[in-house]
Amino acid sequence: MRVVAFNCSPRKNGNTATMIKAALQELEKKGISTELVQVGKKKIRGCIACYQCLEKKDARCHGGKEGDILNKCLAKILEADGVIIGSPTYFSNVSTEAKALIDRAGMVARTNGQLFKRKVGAAVVAARRAGAVPAFTAINYFFLANQMIVPGSSYWNLGYGWGPGEVEKDEEGITSMQDLGVNMAWLLKRLKK
Repeated sequence: MRVVAFNCSPRKNGNTATMIKAALQELEKKGISTELVQVGKKKIRGCIACYQCLEKKDARCHGGKEGDILNKCLAKILEADGVIIGSPTYFSNVSTEAKALIDRAGMVARTNGQLFKRKVGAAVVAARRAGAVPAFTAINYFFLANQMIVPGSSYWNLGYGWGPGEVEKDEEGITSMQDLGVNMAWLLKRLKK
């Protein structure tokens, strides 16, 4: 079994990455292979509604320019059993990279026969103080609209901190990430029986 996680924060080792890694560590303890992919600060843009994915039906996005990482991310999702999408909170929503990833990957998946159906998906959101719930909801809407299964945790998958590493002081947030990893592993194993 395999879980791929996408860090959609421009800070490669910031609070979002810290939280994702806390969940991934628990998955690895349960024998599940993991990969963390850096999306923040990479070339990825929003959907242009060209509908080439619908016309070609080849499980790829054709609206990106050379060097855009969407199709690499899409291939990793297709290979995985579970997906974590992590984002910082920007004005009560996800980062532009997270939005581009969910919009374009979602369009390809839905126009190509529900490619993500019954994969396990989990949102991870970092915030300085407030606004994290709409970002958390945006990612979960992506999972639910793609017929994915969303595991719960001991609280919402949110962590609070301003500067890099500050989220580590949010004990409840880190515990929620650890519980998420444990619950995601449990669910993946039950689905594979």
